[in-house]
Amino acid sequence: MNEEKWKIGAVIGIIAVVIGIAILMAINPIVIVRAGQRGVVMNFGAVSDTVLGEGIHWRTPIKQHVEKIDVQTVKMETKTIAYSKDIQTVETSLALNYHVNIIGVNKLWQEVGGDYQSRVIDPAIQESVKAATAKFTAQELIEQRAKVKDEIKVELSARLSKYFVLDEFSIIDFAFSDEYERAVESKQVAQQDALKASNVLEMVKLEAEQRVAQARGEAEAIKIQAQAITQQGGKDYVQLKAIEKWNGQLPNQFIPGSAIPFVNLGITQ
Repeated sequence: MNEEKWKIGAVIGIIAVVIGIAILMAINPIVIVRAGQRGVVMNFGAVSDTVLGEGIHWRTPIKQHVEKIDVQTVKMETKTIAYSKDIQTVETSLALNYHVNIIGVNKLWQEVGGDYQSRVIDPAIQESVKAATAKFTAQELIEQRAKVKDEIKVELSARLSKYFVLDEFSIIDFAFSDEYERAVESKQVAQQDALKASNVLEMVKLEAEQRVAQARGEAEAIKIQAQAITQQGGKDYVQLKAIEKWNGQLPNQFIPGSAIPFVNLGITQ
């Protein structure tokens, strides 16, 4: 009889333990906030000022509910379509690293909810890129990339600062319409042709200047030579040059009435 009572009591005890475990599991009074998370405590569905850090916490069943929000750095890449100052279509590829501001994590859940990337991050990126690229021409976007990046980062930080911290931002690439790309290519070809023509013109000018300098030099040499001839008596100098070219033979025939060459040879008796 006592053995039967003991068995019945054991069974009842086991059932009570199982029921107790089931009740604990149902009311779930233990909350575990993992690394990189924060827990927003809500009382009867209303967001409170209490934010739980990492670790194990107790909550009041039925009354309290905890929403866990990831506060680790999120890395994302996206593309935006905007217009430059000179009304060129610009597709901007960019990379963004950000994380939720721990201080305002409960306000983020209260005012935005869990789908904050599509509701806040993406629109902020679109608007920031549009506002920044509208300040630059298409050519300036390429030539002043660092400045454009800073402009977008300033715009983006201002739009996200209420709930988020912007860790890093970078522009991966700019892409323009096919028409603009062809126009840029044609312009580059024209600039190269103009530079080539300019170089050819400079070469022609240089060669012309060299020829002028050479002609001036030759003219100056002739002038000096003429002055020398005049100073040396002129006629004697011409005869001297003729003697230098004479082969030592007298002409076989003479024209009647003509003078014999080199009459004045300076021979005395």
